[in-house]
Amino acid sequence: MTTEAPSATAQDTFPRQYARTLRYTVGQPRSFAVAPDGARVVFLRSTGRDRANLLWTLDPATGAETVVADSVQLLGGGEEDLSPAERARRERSREGSAGIVGYALDGAAELAAFALSGRLFTADLAAGAARELPAAGPLLDPRPSPDGRWIAYPTTAGALRLIAADGSGDRALAEPEAAGVTWGQAEFIAQEEMDRDRGYWWSPRSDALLVARADDAPVQRWWIADPARPETVPTEVAYPAAGTPNAEVTLWLFALDGTRTEVVWDRAAYPYLGRVHWSAGGAPLLLVQARDQRSQLLLTVDQATGATSELLAEQDAAWLELFSGAPAWTPDGRLVRISDEPGHRALFVDQVKLTDDTLHLRAVLAVGAEEILCTASAGEGAEDQTPGLQGLYAVPLDGSGPRLLRRGAALDAVRGGEVTVLSSSALDRPGRRAEVLRGGESVLTVTSYAETPVLTTRPQFRLVGEHRIPAAVVLPTGYDRERDGLLPVLMDPYGGPHAALVVQAHNAFLGSQWFADQGFAVVVADGRGTPGRSPAWEKAIAFDFAGVTLDDQVEALQALAEEFPLDLGRVAIRGWSYGGYLSALAVLRRPDVFHAAVAGAPVTEWRLYDTHYTERYLGHPDERPEVYEANSLTGDAARLERPLMIVHGLADDNVVAAHTLRLSSALLAAGRPHTVLPLSGVTHMTPQEQVAENLLLLQVAFLQEKLGLKPAPGQ
Repeated sequence: MTTEAPSATAQDTFPRQYARTLRYTVGQPRSFAVAPDGARVVFLRSTGRDRANLLWTLDPATGAETVVADSVQLLGGGEEDLSPAERARRERSREGSAGIVGYALDGAAELAAFALSGRLFTADLAAGAARELPAAGPLLDPRPSPDGRWIAYPTTAGALRLIAADGSGDRALAEPEAAGVTWGQAEFIAQEEMDRDRGYWWSPRSDALLVARADDAPVQRWWIADPARPETVPTEVAYPAAGTPNAEVTLWLFALDGTRTEVVWDRAAYPYLGRVHWSAGGAPLLLVQARDQRSQLLLTVDQATGATSELLAEQDAAWLELFSGAPAWTPDGRLVRISDEPGHRALFVDQVKLTDDTLHLRAVLAVGAEEILCTASAGEGAEDQTPGLQGLYAVPLDGSGPRLLRRGAALDAVRGGEVTVLSSSALDRPGRRAEVLRGGESVLTVTSYAETPVLTTRPQFRLVGEHRIPAAVVLPTGYDRERDGLLPVLMDPYGGPHAALVVQAHNAFLGSQWFADQGFAVVVADGRGTPGRSPAWEKAIAFDFAGVTLDDQVEALQALAEEFPLDLGRVAIRGWSYGGYLSALAVLRRPDVFHAAVAGAPVTEWRLYDTHYTERYLGHPDERPEVYEANSLTGDAARLERPLMIVHGLADDNVVAAHTLRLSSALLAAGRPHTVLPLSGVTHMTPQEQVAENLLLLQVAFLQEKLGLKPAPGQ
């Protein structure tokens, strides 16, 4: 197949192009895997303006790219038919594309398995051919055994089934015993908050599986209606809000004949199954956490009895973070883990610390026989504290010290043999580049069909204020200080845990640049609580969202005004999710600083948000009711004296629309005028093209009006 990256149309404005391309991700290669011998690279990519991903292979020796599975052809040209379970799974992973959105490989990377419209498909990667297997769907997340002989798959009805790779012998390994029970699926909070989207794991010898059983019967039920379609039945959602029961999660060892043994640990003390790792390096490895997430155990599993043995117990006064790629085994059976140290986050193998305070570990990407591939940002001991950059490092197991392979933004990598596929972003080019490295040297670049943005971003980076807050300032294209003078300010933060926006990547600031070109100086600041700086920086928000994160936005704004042309008499703020919470908080509690706000999908009452996230940072609401009161917004409704627009998708099952409705009711009761923009049929994401486009236009029009700006020509 040959194709070219599509160009912007003559009618394209930035909002239209930004929405149509799903923020310029359509056509971008993604989801890479490399065969253990480095002979084959596997990935997903759509073509043209089509959001449907195809499954591709790439030959690192020649650069030849081959389509091995086309979702449109496999479905006979018909539309995708997604089950509610698959829609929910995509919502949890913020997946807005279509077609093949995920796949799993056997150990040799010769066989791929994937689901389309709840049906099971496999692809012979060497032959470049795909076919459907006669499985009992609708199904989710199929995974081949390492030897390629079997494929396990969960069904939307809650069963876990097994079928031979030739399509014979389809049978159930486990069936749900009651409504609400699922086998082999991650429960809501595991997907939403733990970054664990799997519910079963193959043994390295392909003779057994570890299978999670989740029972959401204890979880309270909420109902999400579509007010625009009153004839439809509301959707029932099992939502574990802070302080309420979670799903009951157990773990079982299954032989291929269906015989099972329960894995036993103190689930009363450690109910959260955070991580599972099973490789040839050792016995099954579990990380289990207490509900308050201040203590956790690393356990190994006896495959004969299901009994567990403690390898390590960890505690933290604030909370213990879950990491990508760790814990894990090295091939020779040593324990790889990431742990907090003063001023940084360190990589350990057994009890040997392999990194110092110059590096703050972010993730383990690959564990080899001689070295570990990982990402890290600068630790407190590093001389260079340039904001928004990470490094890809190879850390030798012999303790000889980390080796920097590449520096950039949004780094990710996979490795097989001598071949590494590195994905990265940079300031001087749009989009993400995927390079194939051999022996550390770039040998080719994977083709991207992503559109080139109609804008060019020009952020300026600083570390500002007493806390040296990472920040970026974006000024209008062609701005001249003598001619244009001071500019009204738009703060554009997320500001909360797990997401840093100050990254040295071109596309990260496209939205900010567009707002700047409408007449604003846009400020993006990552205050305390955001990731990548140090454990103390991240944990400064413990039991205090409202004070710390808002204080740091104010500190960054005032410090930047000493250098940049910021009109502190006209300051607006906008954000989504935690950023929406922070935006509403800003006009409610600091009207002396902030003069207008747009709050998208804001959490307004933390008792309405989920257990694992909320209790990690604020504690249990029954134990710390004063903390929940101090960090929620509805009690501040009478303080509103600035213009506030609240935007919320009515189909949101993460931050439910009740958050906005309760704040709006409190504002109305207090006689405070405000604007509510309900988005019918929209979830926490906004993948709908027209909605996403017009949402940008409505926000900028609101902010321009409230700050007294004239609309920019052609916006």
